[in-house]
Order: sequence, then C-alpha cells, then structure tokens
Amino acid sequence: MTEPAASGPLCERLEGLLSPVLDAMGYELICVEHRQGGRQRVRLYIDRPEGIGLEDCEQVSQQISGVLDVNDLIPGEYVLEVSSPGDDRPLVKPDHFSRFVGQRIRIRTAVPLGGRRNFTGLLVGSALESIEMEVDGQALVLRLDQLEMARLAPHFEESTGPRRGSK
Repeated sequence: MTEPAASGPLCERLEGLLSPVLDAMGYELICVEHRQGGRQRVRLYIDRPEGIGLEDCEQVSQQISGVLDVNDLIPGEYVLEVSSPGDDRPLVKPDHFSRFVGQRIRIRTAVPLGGRRNFTGLLVGSALESIEMEVDGQALVLRLDQLEMARLAPHFEESTGPRRGSK
C-alpha cells in the first residue's frame, strides 16, 4: 500500500535487504520507492527518534550504495535518493498508523468509495489490518489493502501577524 509505480516486488526485495542494514545504523526504513521512466530513481525514506539531517542522508547514502552495488538488484543505471519522511510522511506499515493515531491524515483509496478516492481526516483508530478515520464528521473504517496512498496531513496555523507588503 504505497503510491503507484513506487511499489512492487523490487521494492519489497530492497526493503528486505536494506532494513537490517539501516536498523544496525540506528535508522528506521519508512519505505522504498522505485520509479522508472527516463532515468530510474530509487528513493529511501528514513527516520529516527531525533529526526533526520543532511549528514544522516549522506551517511546512509554512502552505506546503502555499497550494499546495492554488491547485491545488484537494480538493473541498469539509477539515481539513489535518501530522504527524511518530512511533515507529510508516508504511512505504509500498520505500526505507522498506530503511532500517529490522533493526527490528521490524507489517503487515496484504490477504488472509489461513495464516488470519492481522496479523504482527509483524523486518524482515530488503528488495528493490524484496518484504520478508522473521522472524515467530515463521519466515521470511516478502511482495510489497509484498500489504500493506495496514505500520508500525514499536518495542519499549519496561519500567522496572525502583518503580511509582507501590507500597511
């Protein structure tokens, strides 16, 4: 359950190979994306409790480049990107949903539900195979296998101070 063109057998093999390496380095592998078209791109989203900085991404990139070269799982040339999950971090695994109960999320379902595929609301519950959201005041229970994409949807407060250029 990740975004289209970003999942599949190759991503699963890469996650299986890279998760133990990153765990040993003190990082969590959030997910792996593989995109083709033009130049291939492999993107790793990593995290750790104290957050991710540029130095973390550089260190992980160096270590992972060697692991990928030795295992030769990606055919042809590719660009490796290592990134923090950001404020709108992807939610992929059941424990990601459990960790963020009480937060706003946005999801896209694989097939329309009531004529819609995109929903934003409060994540109010999480189980091993499903989530419960409150969307527009209504409870919505979804199985994880119904989701095509899920991300945190932080709500940023607008500044109440004067705007640039205003008098």
